[in-house]
Amino acid sequence: MPEKCRNIYKRARKERGFTQEYAAEQLGISVESLRAYETGQRVPPDEVVADMFGLYNTLHLIVQHVRKKNTMYGRVVPDVPQIGALEASAKLRNRLDSFAERRGARRLMLITEDNVIDDSESPEFDEIVDELVEMFALVLALISAKPEPAGIKKSAPRCARPEDGKRRFN
Repeated sequence: MPEKCRNIYKRARKERGFTQEYAAEQLGISVESLRAYETGQRVPPDEVVADMFGLYNTLHLIVQHVRKKNTMYGRVVPDVPQIGALEASAKLRNRLDSFAERRGARRLMLITEDNVIDDSESPEFDEIVDELVEMFALVLALISAKPEPAGIKKSAPRCARPEDGKRRFN
């Protein structure tokens, strides 16, 4: 595996072009703690990952962090592909058009209207659910790929915590 893919926390920091020293200072943690997170010696607390999200502007970091910590979450929520907004939009539109052309939503309603999925319906139901999960992952990728607003300088990041109810982009 390439070095840049080894650790989600290190990759997110490097994608933003921040040094460990700068990121640690902005996150209010020691360089040693950040280094421990980035080498896999320790898993950062959720509060630190929330601050990383604000500093690095990376939704996929939160998704990967929670998937890593909680295997049940990983079974339900798909991994977020790290693609740009244009690619995510195009793929999502293509999947939606294909789903509509095949009348996927109508088929899903016909299969589930009796609240029973029998053996003959199960393969088609699974296929429809897989398609919907793929589209959901593309929606998350689109959210994650939201570009920075014009005028916000990369060198002056602001951390946002989810509990403040607002998303801020660096």
